[in-house]
Amino acid sequence: MRIRVSNGRIIDPGNNIDAVGDVFIEEGRIAPRGDQNGSFDRTIDASGLIVCPGLVDLQVRLREPGQEHKATMQSELGAAVSAGVTSVCCPPDTDPVIDTPAMVHMVRQRARQIELARLHPQGALTRGLKGEQLTDMAALDEAGCVGVSNADYAVENTLVMRRAMQYAATFDLTVFLNILDPWLKGNGCVHEGEISTRLGLPVIPEAAETVALARELALIETTGVRGHICQLSSGRSVGKISEAQQRGLPVSAAVSAHHLHLSERDIGDFDTRCHVLPPLRSLADRDALRRGVADGVIQAICSDHRPHGTDAKLAPFSESAAGIAGVETLLSLALQLVDDNVLPLQKAIAAITSEPARILGTDLGQLSEGAPADICIFDPDTTWTLNAELLHSNGTNTPFDGWTLPGKVRWTLVAGQVLYEGLPRN
Repeated sequence: MRIRVSNGRIIDPGNNIDAVGDVFIEEGRIAPRGDQNGSFDRTIDASGLIVCPGLVDLQVRLREPGQEHKATMQSELGAAVSAGVTSVCCPPDTDPVIDTPAMVHMVRQRARQIELARLHPQGALTRGLKGEQLTDMAALDEAGCVGVSNADYAVENTLVMRRAMQYAATFDLTVFLNILDPWLKGNGCVHEGEISTRLGLPVIPEAAETVALARELALIETTGVRGHICQLSSGRSVGKISEAQQRGLPVSAAVSAHHLHLSERDIGDFDTRCHVLPPLRSLADRDALRRGVADGVIQAICSDHRPHGTDAKLAPFSESAAGIAGVETLLSLALQLVDDNVLPLQKAIAAITSEPARILGTDLGQLSEGAPADICIFDPDTTWTLNAELLHSNGTNTPFDGWTLPGKVRWTLVAGQVLYEGLPRN
């Protein structure tokens, strides 16, 4: 199809574009903006709307294969496109684990059959995520993995981690790192502070993150591997990342959208919807994370989407399942940072488009001529009130239920195909 998106405010951070104009699509790709006098199969009037690259979410659990009782690729990739997310990166902690080329091919083929958002799998760093034997990373790379990770499972043996990073560096693979020291984390579930003391809950101290981060940064420096820290939750970690980047280490970082808006105080009286991993920390930590994004120390904002069934959040706080169904609030929570004067609009959009795409090493997240026509068109002036029961995701576990949020997606295009069309403003 030949599609013309007309009169929209085009914000393309990857090309430093912020201007009103038209975007042309031919054969699933961005066409030249020059002479376009021919007929179009469809024209989308984007007057008063923002046209930006499709969102790229660096951390999304789809629950398939292995936990289809919680969610499926069909439901979660559908939720993604309804929110302008055109590419999702999934960790390897499926069941079975994504630790062989056959599993990589299986999940990618399944996503292609569904024909919604693009799926970019991470391969397992160690077999079965057990932290003992290395996987065949070269084969995982060849099968289509964007990098390797051990998900939330710690590689306790530092020598094994060093060898894994050396192996990954040999094939120029990005290592995605979740940083929590397993011994300091223990069975904790909340930040060590006034709230944990008042509620009497087991803690995950800040040191659990900073100690693990120090080890990984030392190994990145030793091996030269390209490292990506999947989620920061503390201000001290931001400082350590900044220092490492200033010394020239090849390290990037992301933060979840909920860590930029919530703190330990939001737990209130045991609100299990605020049970997340890593835990919500202090207001000072939240503000430090915001500064980290504003300063460019943290390049990307992710949803850390973890859909759960209702029962998973009905248990006592420490026994409830950790995680938020966040893919449908990623755009709005990024725009809320603009309303809160934390980020300029172009930087907020970069953190959910061009920057995560760069971390994945793809040509997505930008509207360059010839690039895949993955596009999000949204109304920045419309607000909406989140009703968890009306989410497209199978997960209704969100602490933002009832919040009024900015930005409403009108159209989502993947490879030039309109996969979502929302209602116009009243």
